Amino acid sequence: MAGGCSIRAIWILNNLDAVVFSRRFPVVEKRWRAALNFESDELFTSIPNDSELADAFMDRKQREGSARGFGVRRTHQSSPGSDSWIDDPITRHIVSLYITKEEQKNLLWPLILHIRGLFTILVLPFVEPKHLKAYASLCKRPDCGSALGLDHGLSSLLIQLPSITGAFMIAHAIGDIITGDVVEPEVIVSSAPSVGGLFDSLTGSIGISSRPKPVAPSVASSAPLGAAVPGLATADSQKFGSRPLDKDALRTFISSSMPFGTPLDLNYSNIFNIKANGFSASDLPPADQKQPAWKPYLYKGKQRVLFTIHETVHAALYDRDEIPDIISISGQMNCRADLEGLPDVSLPLSGVNTANLEVSSYHPCAQVSDQGLDKQGVMFSPPLGNFVLMRYQATCALGPPVSGFYQLSMVSEDKGAFLFKLRLMEGYKAPLTMEFCTVIMPFPRRRIVSLDGTPSVGTVSTSDHSVEWKIVPSGRGLSGKSIEVTFPGTVKFAPWQNQRVPSSRSIGATADEDSDNEAENASNMVNEEHLMEKMNKDLPPVDLEEPFCWQAYNYAKVSFKIVGASLSRIAIDPKSVSIYPAVKAPVEFATQVTSGDYILWNTLGKCPHVATVKT
Repeated sequence: MAGGCSIRAIWILNNLDAVVFSRRFPVVEKRWRAALNFESDELFTSIPNDSELADAFMDRKQREGSARGFGVRRTHQSSPGSDSWIDDPITRHIVSLYITKEEQKNLLWPLILHIRGLFTILVLPFVEPKHLKAYASLCKRPDCGSALGLDHGLSSLLIQLPSITGAFMIAHAIGDIITGDVVEPEVIVSSAPSVGGLFDSLTGSIGISSRPKPVAPSVASSAPLGAAVPGLATADSQKFGSRPLDKDALRTFISSSMPFGTPLDLNYSNIFNIKANGFSASDLPPADQKQPAWKPYLYKGKQRVLFTIHETVHAALYDRDEIPDIISISGQMNCRADLEGLPDVSLPLSGVNTANLEVSSYHPCAQVSDQGLDKQGVMFSPPLGNFVLMRYQATCALGPPVSGFYQLSMVSEDKGAFLFKLRLMEGYKAPLTMEFCTVIMPFPRRRIVSLDGTPSVGTVSTSDHSVEWKIVPSGRGLSGKSIEVTFPGTVKFAPWQNQRVPSSRSIGATADEDSDNEAENASNMVNEEHLMEKMNKDLPPVDLEEPFCWQAYNYAKVSFKIVGASLSRIAIDPKSVSIYPAVKAPVEFATQVTSGDYILWNTLGKCPHVATVKT
């Protein structure tokens, strides 16, 4: 049986759980029927119609509590045969449905579930019947969870199914199309000097440099200026449901990107360009070369190659001996190769071991080989326009760009004293430059009345529910040195009883609590732990989408941008990039590092963290 990824069917449901679009692939369904050796009550032998699928989806929502489901086994709510019975959060994204037909419930799995805006996308990839039977047995297993070392758990089953990954990519691509979020990766190039020579030398010596500019993601054969791309609605229009789903655009994308149910090229820009412009005699490739699917048109014009590394730094800083700080980097290398013909580009990627790559993946056009202890050789036949050459997860080789601590102590019911002590760019040297740095102290459940305090560096502004500290403002970068900054102060909140969040408890119980609180205030017995619990009570139930329920804790969030080099130390030497057949094309390399969830947890309060096993 052929390997790879094949899709049996695709469904799109609206917010009323009605199927608004569906597509089935008879060729793949014929393979599924041929794979069945015998009839089984647990195996749904044919694709359900739209109404059957919608009914099954609504039944699952009622059974599992929501579209995604519980994800974990819950007493008195999860039952044998349901997804949550497996007790694995992945079942919130890879779901099953029971299709009722002829008084029998038949299992339909694996369905990739992806929610975008008002729409729910379900993609059913082809798997062998033995895998479906294995999942059916997992749904009835009496033990709970995916135990470490278990050979027959859900993870070991999914790792055998590469079609799952392909189905996720299809679901995300369709989601981008129906919500209008089809964008190409950003590639940055330094702007050319406007005067040059002595002027550039003088401005460079006093710290003024030209800012990098993003390269437009247009391709050689693109839509006319101002022409609307079919099927692309603005985010606002989808948000309010003012524009219907463009089924023609979806049909065009699906039929072109996955003919007969087999994904070939999920790049919507390529597909749209082919539909809008077609082909001419000048678009024919050289007779002795095979043109890849990811490059439907040949580039003509000024030749150049641009590489940009985008990294996002995530951190959880605790400043506690018993809890280690966590810093991670997610990055991608974007590329734009404006080269005529069908050349091959090869380059050595340095810093691979220094970065301690945990996960890495490459574009299908690339081939990778090891070239020494700390290098990888990458050779690729570039697509047209901007594309992601590589994605990776790595460690921060230079240490945290912002370190230190944040402390908040409630000195009374409506007043808190805080202290920041931070160090920026410690151990970082030129050309690394921090373009801006901002710290935000959010209080989503309290309204700020006043703030008293002056930072050692920067400016402070407040809103109803947050304090913003601009340490390094935009336009005044920090390069070649580290600085230490402090910010002590007090923040006063509006009285708590005027902004209480209603709870599901009875009015009588609330009145009793109010009377108890008045007695506590009258006695003037201020207990900090009691005050913190009072601030955080009546929180909504925790959701798996945000398992730490951040509003229950005090934290500060850091935002920054760093240019000059990657923090993982992954880099490209433009002089080492080679092109075959040889052409004269300049090669440029740029980096950009931004903060993701960069969190300073309150050292004096409670904080979520992953428990470590003591040996």
